[in-house]
Amino acid sequence: MKVKQHPLHILAKTALFAAGLACVSPFAVQAQIQSKTGLPVSSSSKQPAPAPKGLAKLEVDPEKEDDFYKLISLPVPEDIILEVGGMVTLPDGNLAVCTRRGEVWIVSNPYISGSARPTYKRFAYGLHEPLGLAYKDGDIYVTQRSELTRLHDADGDGRADSYDKIYSWPLSGNYHEYSYGPTFLPNGNMLVTLNVGWSNSLGHGVSLVPWRGWTLEITPDGKMTPFAAGMRSPAGYGMNAAGDFFYTENQGDWVGSGRISQVEKGDFLGNAESLRWTDLPGSPLKIKPQEVPNTGEPLYDVSKKFTALKAPAVWLPHGILGISTSGLLTDNTKGKFGPFENQLFIGDQGQSILSRVDFEKVKGEYQGVVFPFREGFSSGVLRMVWGHDASMFVGMTSRGWSSTGKEQFSLQRVVWTGKMPFEMKTIHAMPDGFEIEFTEPVDAETAADPASYKVTGFNYKYHATYGSPVINRGGCPIRGIVVSKDGLKARLVVDSLRLGYIHEISTPGIRSTKGRTLLHNVGYYTLNNIPDGDKLNVASIAPAPKHDHEMMASAANTPPVNTKAGTKKGTVAKPGTAAKPATAAVAKRITEMPASWGEPDYTINMGTKPGLKFAPEQFQVKAGSKVRVVFNNEDDMLHNFVVVMPGSAIQVGELAMKLGLEGQERNYIPQTDKVLHHTNLLQPNTNESIFFTAPDKPGDYLYECSVPGHFYVMQGTMKVVK
Repeated sequence: MKVKQHPLHILAKTALFAAGLACVSPFAVQAQIQSKTGLPVSSSSKQPAPAPKGLAKLEVDPEKEDDFYKLISLPVPEDIILEVGGMVTLPDGNLAVCTRRGEVWIVSNPYISGSARPTYKRFAYGLHEPLGLAYKDGDIYVTQRSELTRLHDADGDGRADSYDKIYSWPLSGNYHEYSYGPTFLPNGNMLVTLNVGWSNSLGHGVSLVPWRGWTLEITPDGKMTPFAAGMRSPAGYGMNAAGDFFYTENQGDWVGSGRISQVEKGDFLGNAESLRWTDLPGSPLKIKPQEVPNTGEPLYDVSKKFTALKAPAVWLPHGILGISTSGLLTDNTKGKFGPFENQLFIGDQGQSILSRVDFEKVKGEYQGVVFPFREGFSSGVLRMVWGHDASMFVGMTSRGWSSTGKEQFSLQRVVWTGKMPFEMKTIHAMPDGFEIEFTEPVDAETAADPASYKVTGFNYKYHATYGSPVINRGGCPIRGIVVSKDGLKARLVVDSLRLGYIHEISTPGIRSTKGRTLLHNVGYYTLNNIPDGDKLNVASIAPAPKHDHEMMASAANTPPVNTKAGTKKGTVAKPGTAAKPATAAVAKRITEMPASWGEPDYTINMGTKPGLKFAPEQFQVKAGSKVRVVFNNEDDMLHNFVVVMPGSAIQVGELAMKLGLEGQERNYIPQTDKVLHHTNLLQPNTNESIFFTAPDKPGDYLYECSVPGHFYVMQGTMKVVK
């Protein structure tokens, strides 16, 4: 049986050591310098500390994520398409993996111990796109699109002998009706979570059959109780260290950005479509879709007036920490995976990354902080489980959803090297600000300097429209800093904090006592409650305005994203529907045909296809010709159409990512001469026409969607000929 060769990220370094080409590690170099001089040496990848005099010529390799958490790819046989939908670790340490193509595989020796490769044996097949697995008492439980199924191996030959239906639910046939789970509860019952469908004609999610958009509780003997409503795409699910159930949500209608919410019986989590079924027997809710406010205020603010609505515990900023929030996994390794015990790791399918979340309960409600953790996975991260050696197995898939990772699917291990990363371990809310805890002592001078920090509050709209720009962005002045004696904590007294807001806390100036910079220097804290307690009595170190007027004014004057730009398919967007951009930007987005044209030389009808693709993926025009492009966003997510200089698509996309909190409100269009022409960011099922003159110079000019994560794969070619 031939084996597909996936890259093993550690082989290159291993080969260098074997050849005697890497005899001294960068950490050994640092140790030698420090032992001889007593001076700190930075090993950060971002801004190394200045080298001491006399050592300027000696360079130290910067620290990278890979120095602390290695990615090791498991080889997969060529005849197995392992598009991972669910994973579970079995008692013997092997993995059970279900695929989106309806199979369940048992992977033996997944740790690649010794010289033996992993082996794959098919346990079950013929399932309908299973997207979750669990194990209990010798059986494997799988959630298909329309059914929770128990797979039983009666004779112990490693193949399922019976496929026992526990409970099934209706399907309409809509492609977006994904189903996830199960999660076992302490009482032996199981929870499954169900996507809403998607309507291209309506441009939003739909619950076409009962319980779409719900969490269901199901007993082992097949009795179902509706548990909670308001889910859009609940792809991630599971328990935290305290045993409370959480799910992850994806940006879409009623969902401004990815988020994580605790789910308790009777909760309404925000998507109004699911409420169509609250009059059915057993529903713990009685509210109806039309009762849900659609005002565009922040979700937290709406929840205080419409008390049936539950605010999320943690928001994940869109385009910064992902675009398609997926699996969650609690660190129960008791320190064997690093310094993050009881925290959660959150996957992102679109950006092929993991983030790290720490919850705390304040006044009886969850809130907390999310940090970047690990990027560079080879496909779209969907599922994570712990191996018996406390390494993390990450299962991935790309087909149809697409991801920044280039592989169609992959199975990788994340292994802690044992080296301590210098990180913000967590952030806690305080009565007057935040307290940052570090994984190793900080340099007292940089940690006490207010210039080492920046705090910015922002939020998203809660409305039926797909997604949201960042709104109400404002600075939070730092009034005082107290560094603990052991150097492991820095308490910030911060003004202008707002309940229900996400607070970006960046720490670019922090150094450790060894001169290291933080591996990741930003976290995002969702502040649902401010704890009681004593406030610090610190001298003022900054002016104390009621608001950061300069930043608030800047945010108010920034041209907002035209989330309603374009019109329903088949009509032409009217000019002037978006805020008027700067003169340079106007020349790059002309939505009204110039009067001097008469008629365009070419009219290109540009659409989208599933899997982050344009249709057509190529068109040809003559140099200097008059071109009209009608961009129809026929997908179920936000897209734009951006024409860029040859070979610059990735560069433009990465510049769009660097817009950070301003990205969506600026339509993910960076200020660069690499951008030639563009539409605004369009809602699903809307369109916009732009007019431009083709370049005079023949060549292959690219067009792309510059939304973070999309631009890696959503590209096409405009061939300009003589």
